[in-house]
Parts: sequence; C-alpha cells; structure tokens
Amino acid sequence: MNYKDKVKVIQPRGIFDGRRGRKLYQEVIDMIDKDTETVLVNCQDINFMDSSGFGTLLLTLKTVRQKKGRLVLCSLNDQIKMILELSDTANIFEVFPDQISFIETVPQK
Repeated sequence: MNYKDKVKVIQPRGIFDGRRGRKLYQEVIDMIDKDTETVLVNCQDINFMDSSGFGTLLLTLKTVRQKKGRLVLCSLNDQIKMILELSDTANIFEVFPDQISFIETVPQK
C-alpha cells in the first residue's frame, strides 16, 4: 500500500456548521472503512466554524480513533484555534501548520 492509499485529504470550504460537519463525518468514516489509515482535514478554506460543526469534528475524531484510524487537522485559522483552546481540546487533535508540513512526516512508500 503506498502513500496515496494510506492518506486522504479533505478540504472543506466556507462555513463549517452541523450540516457540513455531518457530511465531513460521513466522508471520513467511508474513507477509514475503505482502509485509508489517515485523513487530513485541511481547514485553510474554512472561514467560520460554529458549535455544531465543532461537535461533529469531535465526533469524527472519536469515531476514527475507535476504528484505529488517524484524523489530522492543518491550516487552522485563528477562530478555529480559539475554539480548540477555549474548549480545552487543542491537545486531543493532531494539528499541523499546513498540508506540506504534514506530508513531510509521512513515509512516501
């Protein structure tokens, strides 16, 4: 299995609310169920996350871990960083500054 089979990238856009969060949840779980080991959520194009979106992100992380997968976030804006800090969940998410920083840590073979 090569790098592209093990790692998939999702890049949500705009407002990340409960509806978009549920869509992301389903996409991520489908990928993990099809033997993807790691899903990177690139948050670069999210301009706002509400509490429902954050709740679905937490649920996604919990479910991925139960399935022995890995959920990684990158390119968080200040608002998302603040949500993670205020909710005291910054330490439970694996976060990278950007997608390139993450990819550099993944074995390419």
